[in-house]
Amino acid sequence: MKILVYGAGVLGSYLAHVLIRGGNDVTLLARNERFKELKNNGLVIRHYIQCKTTTDKVKVIDFLPSNEVYEIIFVVMQYTHLNSILPCLSNNQSSNIIFVGNNADPHAINNYMQKNSCNEKNIAFGFQSTGGRREKGKVICVRIIGQMELGGLDGNLSWKNIIDRAFKNTKYKLTYFDDMDSWLKSHIALIMPLCYASYACDGDLHKVAKSKKLLNQIIKAIDEGYKVLESLGYSILPKNEENFVRKKSYMFYLLLKITMITPMGRLAISDHAMSAVNEMFVLSDAFNILKQKSNISTPNWDELQSHLEKNRNKETCIN
Repeated sequence: MKILVYGAGVLGSYLAHVLIRGGNDVTLLARNERFKELKNNGLVIRHYIQCKTTTDKVKVIDFLPSNEVYEIIFVVMQYTHLNSILPCLSNNQSSNIIFVGNNADPHAINNYMQKNSCNEKNIAFGFQSTGGRREKGKVICVRIIGQMELGGLDGNLSWKNIIDRAFKNTKYKLTYFDDMDSWLKSHIALIMPLCYASYACDGDLHKVAKSKKLLNQIIKAIDEGYKVLESLGYSILPKNEENFVRKKSYMFYLLLKITMITPMGRLAISDHAMSAVNEMFVLSDAFNILKQKSNISTPNWDELQSHLEKNRNKETCIN
């Protein structure tokens, strides 16, 4: 299948690797230094847990022509960058687009694409469970298995078979949900307290692991976030994750403590939190709006969130 991965950071690079190894005709869209790296060296990924490095030859472009048609476009960009690329995507004649990553308002993205596109678009949203960072021309990728949770906003995807075909010859796991808006908001409720705790300790997760107060606040804040969403009619997804956080809180506490003292924790949590502060600002502000609508008390969330606000104040002073 002819596929474009729009974005060549950690998530986009690993997704492109999977699709290439699955026999697809894959193009990566990258810009500036990343474009040069991919052109000169290929797609180099250090798979941290698997203790191996792979190199793939990949087509690379730095802009998307309106008449270049792909069977699927995966958009793998930070949430803060999406609005700037929507006009380009809407002008392109490809029909199937999946937005992968954090997203506070998928309905707004979907509405823009449906209203402004030059042709009928099938839109889906997904999240890939991958962490890591870019380093010296390669990507360091942290994952246990390759997987993505994805789906539409209002029921089953009529074009699911097209997506499945792209991953047919891979070991990559796809899990479909009918309500990705609830899934994505649940994910924000899960990750923001972890990010807030990272800011509390300037990215040093060993300090988080040593603080019973911070670890307990993370768990309580996640539950408060879930209550906010429930009060507004959202489902908490996935259910197994909710059950683990709420019904097995002591095991979750131990898992957090262990994760925080490993390099995997740094790669999966603090590296992204510290390098994507602007995205965290936007996600945090979006959840604040939900909190205000719900009128649910969130003392633990609020105290943790104050550590992000200190970073916002630093940014303001620097600028």
